[in-house]
Amino acid sequence: MEWPNHTDAWREWRDAAAGRRMHHGWILAGKEGLGKHDFALTAARKLVAEEGVQQPKGDHPDILILTHLPKDKSEEKKRDEGKPYEVKRNIAVDQIRMMQQRLTTRPTLGSRRVVIIDPADDMERPASNALLKSLEEPPQGTFFLLVTHRPAGLLPTIRSRCRVLRFPLLSRDRIAEHLGVSDPSDPAIAFAGGSLGAAMRFSEMKLGPVAQVMQKLVTMSDPGMALRSELTAAIGARPSRERIQAVIELGRTILAKQVADAPAQKRTAIIDAHSALVELAAKAPTYNFDNGLLVGEIASLLASAGAASEPVHG
Repeated sequence: MEWPNHTDAWREWRDAAAGRRMHHGWILAGKEGLGKHDFALTAARKLVAEEGVQQPKGDHPDILILTHLPKDKSEEKKRDEGKPYEVKRNIAVDQIRMMQQRLTTRPTLGSRRVVIIDPADDMERPASNALLKSLEEPPQGTFFLLVTHRPAGLLPTIRSRCRVLRFPLLSRDRIAEHLGVSDPSDPAIAFAGGSLGAAMRFSEMKLGPVAQVMQKLVTMSDPGMALRSELTAAIGARPSRERIQAVIELGRTILAKQVADAPAQKRTAIIDAHSALVELAAKAPTYNFDNGLLVGEIASLLASAGAASEPVHG
C-alpha cells in the first residue's frame, strides 16, 4: 500500500542512508494508523538487502519483529491455527533478552540485521531498560526501528539515543481522495482524526451511523437512555473483537475533539471519559469481556461526557 504521508519520512531516511554512517536507532513516531509498521518493514528490507544475495519474499531471517505475544498457551494455539487470539498487554523483558541472544550471532544472509519493536511504547519497564543496553552498544550492522504512537511513553534515555522520523496526519481531503470517497465530511473520515488507517477501518466496518450516535451522546445528556440503546443497535448485537476496538478508537477520537471545543469548566468530565476509554482500549484485547456489557460501558462513558457538555440553564 502506498501511504501519501510518507514522502518526507522517505526523503529523510534516504538522505541518512546515503550518508557516511547510518544511525543505528530510529523512532517512528505518529498517531496509530499512519502506516509506520509498513514503513518499518520496507525500510528494514532495504537495509538488509545486499547486491548478489537473494532475499526471501516472506519472513526475513535478519529482520526481527518484537510485538505482543499471545496471552497464554491456548491463545498461542489459536494464533498457530490462523484464528483471532488474545495478546499480552506488554512487550516483556524476556522478549528483549531473547532478541539480544540472537544479536550475539552473525546475520544469516548478509552483514546487516534489523530489529523492529512495535509498539515500542508498550514495553514494560524492565524491557525498556534491557533494550537501552543494546542501544548504547549496538552490535555492528544492527539497526533498531521503534514504532511508537506515544513517543513520550519511551524512556528519555531511549529517545536520546535514537533519531526520530515523524509521520504527519492527513487532511480530510487527502484521505477522501485516497479512499475514493467524494465527500470529505463522511463520518468515517471526519472522525478518523487524520489517520488514514482509522478512516479505512471505520469505512470498512460501516461505522458512520455509530459515529453519528456517538456525536449526539457526547453533546447532550441521555436521561432516558434512548441514545445509548440506539448506539448499542448501531454497533450490533455480536460485534467482533476488531469492531469493538474500532468503536473504542472512534469514541476516543470524538471525545478528544469534544474536549478541545469545550469550555474549561466542562473539560474534566470529558477528559475522565476519554481516559477511561483509553484504559478500556488497552484491556479489551486481553480480557474476556462480555461484548454486550462492553458496548454498554462505552455508551455510558460517552453519555457521562454528554451530561458534562450540556449547557446549564436557570
